[in-house]
Amino acid sequence: MKSCAFQVRELLFIMIILGIETSCDETSIAILEAKKEKAYFFIKPIASVVSSQIKIHAPYGGVVPMLASREHTKNLPLVFRKVVQDSFDVKKIKQKIDLIAVTSGPGLMPALLTGVNFAKTLAWSWRKPIIGVNHLEGHLLSVFLPEKNKISLLPFQELQKIFPAIALIVSGGHTQLIYVKNIGHYQIIGETLDDAAGECFDKGARILGLGYPGGPAIAKEAEKYRIQNTEYRIQKLPRPMIDSKNYDFSFSGLKTALLYAWQKTNKKERKRLMSQFAFELEESITDVLVHKTLQAANDFKVKSIILGGGVTANQKLRLKMQETIAQQKNPFNFYFPLLQYTTDNAMMICLEAFFNISNKKLNYKNLNWEKINADANWRL
Repeated sequence: MKSCAFQVRELLFIMIILGIETSCDETSIAILEAKKEKAYFFIKPIASVVSSQIKIHAPYGGVVPMLASREHTKNLPLVFRKVVQDSFDVKKIKQKIDLIAVTSGPGLMPALLTGVNFAKTLAWSWRKPIIGVNHLEGHLLSVFLPEKNKISLLPFQELQKIFPAIALIVSGGHTQLIYVKNIGHYQIIGETLDDAAGECFDKGARILGLGYPGGPAIAKEAEKYRIQNTEYRIQKLPRPMIDSKNYDFSFSGLKTALLYAWQKTNKKERKRLMSQFAFELEESITDVLVHKTLQAANDFKVKSIILGGGVTANQKLRLKMQETIAQQKNPFNFYFPLLQYTTDNAMMICLEAFFNISNKKLNYKNLNWEKINADANWRL
C-alpha cells in the first residue's frame, strides 16, 4: 500500500493503541495511531520495539517455553520504557492511550500468560479498556502497515479490490491457508498435519549444523549454491503432498528425507555439499507453499494472495510466488508485509485491535481486563 498524505474529512473513529506481543520468543510493544473516516482507514505507526531471544534459545535449536516466559518477564518493563521514550513522555503516556491490545493466542502458554498479565495489570492500573486478539490474524493484517512515522491511507474501495483473498500464514509454529472473505471473516482451508514450514527450516538447519534460527541460515547457504552455479546437484528431495487434492501440508517427511540423504553423504564432502543441501531444502519447501497457495487461489476464484508470518521474509518464497502469479492467465493481486513486520511484532497487534473495534462497532470503552484470558490453541 502506498503512503498518502492525510486529508481532513468527517471523522468517524480515532484512537491511539498500545499493543503487547509475547506469543513466542519476541518481546514486543508498539503504539499505533489509527482513524476511520467516511471512506478511509488512516494508519500511522508511532513507536515499536522488539526484543529478540535468539541467543537464549540457540543452544537448544528451538524455543524453550519456560525460558521464553522468564525472558519476557525481564524484558517487558525495559521494552515498555523504550517505547514510551520513543513516543510520548512518561507523564503523557497514560492520557494518550485509548486502548490496550494484547496477543491472547495462539502461542506458547507460558509466554502468552506473561504478556497477558502485564497488559491486564497495565489496564487495571490506568483504568483503560483492553482487548485480546489473535496472533495469526495480526500476521494476516500486517500487509497494511507502513513504516514507522509513515502514513497508510487505505480507501474502503481498495479493500473491495483485495478481497476475497487467500492468505498463506507461515511461521515456525504455523502453516495455514486461509480463505479471507473480508477483514474479520476467515475460513481455514488447509494447514500442516505435523511440522510447520518454519519448524522444518529450523530442524533442517540443525541437521546441516547451520545453527538457529534455521530460516535465515538455510537461505544464506542456498544463495551460495545459486551464485556458484555448479553442475552438481544432490538427489532431489521430495515435495510432500504437492499433488494432493486438499490444501494441507506435511513437512516432517521432508526433514527425515534430508536427514537420511545427509547421513549417506561422505563426511569429508559435507562441507562442500552443505550449500547444495540447503538449496534443495529451500526449493522443496517454497515449491510446496507456492503450489498449494496458487491451487487454493484458483479453486476459490479469489482476487488476491496475501503472505504473512516469519517465513515470508524468505526472498526466494516471495520471488517464486510473484513469478508464478505472473504466469497465471488472470494474475492475482499480491500483497506481503514489510520485512520488519514479518516476525512477531506488537504493531500488527495494534492494527488488528483497531480493525476489530471499528468493524464490529464495539463500544471499546466497556472492554474490561477481567474478560481477558490466554488461549494457546485459539483458532481463527
